[in-house]
Amino acid sequence: MTDISRKKRIWGWMFFDWAQQPYATLGLTFIFAPYFAAVAADYFREVGQADQIARASAQSLWSSAQTIAGLAIAFSAPFLGAWADTSGRKLPWIKVFTALAILCAAFIWLLQPDGTGLFMALAAFWIGFVFSESAFNLNNGLLPSLGSPAEIGRISGGSTAFGYWGGVLSLFIILLFFAENETGKTLIGLSPAFGLDPETREGTRFVGPFIALWFALFTIPYFLTIREPRVTRSGVSVRTMLRDLKSSVRAISKRRSASAFLLGSMFYRDALSALYAYGGVYATLVLDWSTPQVGVFGIIAAIAAALLSWLGGIADQRRGPKPVITFAIWSLIVVCTVIVGMSREHLFFIALPPGSLIPDITFYICGAVIGGAGGALYASSRSLMVRHADPARPAEAFGLFALTGKATAFLAPALITLFTLLTQSNQLGFLPVIFLFLLGLTLLRWVQPEGDLTT
Repeated sequence: MTDISRKKRIWGWMFFDWAQQPYATLGLTFIFAPYFAAVAADYFREVGQADQIARASAQSLWSSAQTIAGLAIAFSAPFLGAWADTSGRKLPWIKVFTALAILCAAFIWLLQPDGTGLFMALAAFWIGFVFSESAFNLNNGLLPSLGSPAEIGRISGGSTAFGYWGGVLSLFIILLFFAENETGKTLIGLSPAFGLDPETREGTRFVGPFIALWFALFTIPYFLTIREPRVTRSGVSVRTMLRDLKSSVRAISKRRSASAFLLGSMFYRDALSALYAYGGVYATLVLDWSTPQVGVFGIIAAIAAALLSWLGGIADQRRGPKPVITFAIWSLIVVCTVIVGMSREHLFFIALPPGSLIPDITFYICGAVIGGAGGALYASSRSLMVRHADPARPAEAFGLFALTGKATAFLAPALITLFTLLTQSNQLGFLPVIFLFLLGLTLLRWVQPEGDLTT
């Protein structure tokens, strides 16, 4: 293959997490999403909707786009993974999808404060998200080649932590030098860098080009160090790929532990994705936070995610991934319960005085738990998937992992949309997330901690 050392290959592989993370941290959760929610809510008010209905419509528009993107990822991932394993090539696909994600991210710039470019920016963001996740899923297929089963949890947790530190750094840069508040200043009182116009929110809108530049720059170490074995496979066809995929799906369906894990993770990862996607939106629409406030929330969440993903990787190596996953899910259920029971006016049944800081402090704590538990949950889920994957077809296994992670991607957003519209409450719209976490936790009872390939 190459003379690149194993240590360099591991660090190179980890750089994909670092490069991709701002798409989620800055785009999906803490900068673009709340900015989009605020602009969309204003747009719906302008067309005559009452304030609360306009806020619900903004959340519903975001969730609908997420639903479509999730379905696209879900139903393409197994075929892409199977084709990559059958052909023996993953990197060419990763390069193409990464390039397309970078291009789409840059178009986030188009969303003006008056709503101009609203639907174009929404489409660009979620199309780019599909390409980004597709590249990420194929990259996961390289994980089994980086270490022994006992080492995979630590490598996965370390990579996830490394990615979150990238998210922390990118958030600091955007908040300190670009994203403006209602006064037109950044978090430290500066005007947006490069002469960007705060009146048209150019500092906040720069998050799109920033994500694109970051993604492009930090995938360079990845592509310089990651190599695939040279293989010559003649006669690779769609028919061969479909036959192999069908055979793998049939085999997994007969393995109780593997099928229970994939089904359970389908529900709890869908719930986690909803928390990531709506955290900033909730802060904007329920707590009326500004973009810098949401950004500080993001920094707290990302730092917690980096630290607890790393600690989760150590716990994974010592005790296995299943206990880490179980603890993380219970932590997230507690957070969701708080989110449902809190607003500016009350915390569960306790009335709060006007101007109380309790909702803000509580949600900052929730952000730390979401980031920390969510990071550990994904890293250990990736580790547990390796224990259930056929070593000869890892990309296909992670394609099915992506399918189950996104097959019901419509479910959480759709249920949030339904509950939000029925209750006209952004808080009660989160009730389905609790149900999905509980369902995933129940299915984990049938999952063997070390997989089922040797039993």
